[in-house]
Amino acid sequence: MDKYAAKNILSLYQRHADAFARQRSRTLVEKSWLDKFITAIGGEGHILDIGCGNGQPIAGYFIQLGFQLTGIDGATAMLDRARARFPAQRWLALDMRKLALDMRKLALGETFAGLIAWDSFFHLTQRDQQKMFPIFARHSHPGSALMFTSGPGKGIAMGQFEGEPLFHASLAPEEYRALLDAHGFDVIDMVPEDPHCSGHTVWLAAKR
Repeated sequence: MDKYAAKNILSLYQRHADAFARQRSRTLVEKSWLDKFITAIGGEGHILDIGCGNGQPIAGYFIQLGFQLTGIDGATAMLDRARARFPAQRWLALDMRKLALDMRKLALGETFAGLIAWDSFFHLTQRDQQKMFPIFARHSHPGSALMFTSGPGKGIAMGQFEGEPLFHASLAPEEYRALLDAHGFDVIDMVPEDPHCSGHTVWLAAKR
């Protein structure tokens, strides 16, 4: 079941994009963390939203504040909504696990002031999460900020969306710290199960 659910993430969001749009809260419980992220990148620059979904509400918040944004998502039905709402931004149909390869093919190998993977990165298997850190590093430069959400400890957790299993996984905090350090990132802040952010476990780091 876990393996099937892990492989099914993109197709699940593709099939249930309308339901997600109806159910996704537009209340920015994440705002304090988004503002910390903005401060970490110096208040300006190009942001890469990894697993951007339909662009609401997080990408929309950055765009409203005047940031240039590139959003990537492997569920095209979600991405179509983002394109329709924010046509001036760049939206790419990409699986985050193939980001480096596809970015080279598209000749878009630039780095970004900020990279965010909010409620997206944790849908990957533990092995695929480990493989993301070189990709984060490749698309950042000294001073870039990286923010992502994870679980509070190592393990797999199964949720449910529209009656189907929804896969989540996490590494141990010490492994995330080691991976960040090995790929040139220093942890700025980390809060496990933040009670002020609906229980999210959030990591914010900066590229050395």
